[in-house]
Amino acid sequence: MQTDPQIVFRGLDASPALTQVIHDKIALLERSFDRITSCRVTVEKRDRHGRKGHHFDVAVEMEVPGTVIVVNHKPGDMNAHEDVNVAIRDSFKAARRQLDDYARKKGGVHVKAHPEKHHGRVVRLFPDEGYGFLKTPGGTEVFFDRASVAGDGWDRLDLDSDLEFSLMDGEKGPYAANLSLRG
Repeated sequence: MQTDPQIVFRGLDASPALTQVIHDKIALLERSFDRITSCRVTVEKRDRHGRKGHHFDVAVEMEVPGTVIVVNHKPGDMNAHEDVNVAIRDSFKAARRQLDDYARKKGGVHVKAHPEKHHGRVVRLFPDEGYGFLKTPGGTEVFFDRASVAGDGWDRLDLDSDLEFSLMDGEKGPYAANLSLRG
């Protein structure tokens, strides 16, 4: 972060414990997205009109390249909490979601890719038992079962059928998932 985070307390005294919790939450945000340029957190205690107790509102404002991300619960929000720690937690969760959305849109977060597709030919088939083995062009034999074959493909399988599949790691070694007939 280019500037030190600002933490403001309104209606309550600054607490070293709450300040540390907030710094920890900011550090978690920075670990997930390292291009935050500044952060301001406001913790506000307000009276509940005509009722006992207080509500706490926590606003988080982060500057990132090209925009400002704001989580701000206004008075009367259902998100106001009687416990300041819950208010901090929920506001930082919302900030994390918004930051993740921003990063995804800007390409700063790698979205999980689909497994690479491979191909191979059926070398052993046990239709009554519901499984078989295929061989990749590299010579590796890979297990597959009926549930891994898309649609009605299982009924059309024969020895030497050409398949496309995702290679997965299992407890007993590699196995094929998401199989479909090629061609």
